[in-house]
Amino acid sequence: MLPISLINAEYKGDYKIFIKFNDGTSGIINLEKHLDGEIFEPLKNKIYFKKFVLDSWTIGWQNGADFAPEFLYSLLQNKH
Repeated sequence: MLPISLINAEYKGDYKIFIKFNDGTSGIINLEKHLDGEIFEPLKNKIYFKKFVLDSWTIGWQNGADFAPEFLYSLLQNKH
């Protein structure tokens, strides 16, 4: 079994991102409540927030902020 990783991510407005994982799981997550800590402070600016990039396994930002794919996956699971 492959480790969980993102294969697609699209900005959807505010702090929402559509994400799709390598196992086919997908949906929209809202990261607004998860921007705590110094590294995430710049992400509170929506213009900066939407400039995330998809690397080989998750989303990240130029300042080094990122979210573990397992955390993002759990956000989708908890929506149901």
